Amino acid sequence: MLSGRRLNLIEPSPLDIEIEDIALGLARNTRWNGQTQGPHGWSVAQHSDLVVDIVRRLKPRASAKLLMAAKLHDASEYVTHDLITPLKAVVGDVFKEVELRLTRAIHIRFGLPPVLETADKALIKRADQIAAATEAVQLAGFTAAECRAVLNFKERPLKDVKLTPLPVAEAERNFLEGFRVLEEAILLQAR
Repeated sequence: MLSGRRLNLIEPSPLDIEIEDIALGLARNTRWNGQTQGPHGWSVAQHSDLVVDIVRRLKPRASAKLLMAAKLHDASEYVTHDLITPLKAVVGDVFKEVELRLTRAIHIRFGLPPVLETADKALIKRADQIAAATEAVQLAGFTAAECRAVLNFKERPLKDVKLTPLPVAEAERNFLEGFRVLEEAILLQAR
């Protein structure tokens, strides 16, 4: 990693995980296999920020830890990248296991439970699906009807937000700023 950390993919240590590495990796990693409209790709960092915003909509009194879990829901992709869903299905269990181990290490590193409670995981998954449907319609050329029929999304896209893909440096900066706000909120809630 650019931080100088060496990350073991088989047994990742929370001590080898730095938020700056995650922010850079996610800001350079595109959703939708890079196949989105505009001069910049829609990054996983921006997607993660959108998921946090959606969790806030779904649960206005969400704890800072829940919002942090939403922010980091795809953090493993700073190493594994955002494989499109059909490819993940082909790659199978080995890929899922690597993602799971990384996610657990990331959670421990940032003071979250290694495994989220079922209700929290379901809420974040719902927000993730709403974000994906919104991205599909606004950026990837799908209609709302195709989100259901072709992509099998159960959630509807948001209509009251405008997604704008950002340059890498700006997406990275926004991700880190949001992380720091949540980190501070977690510390305040712990006092």
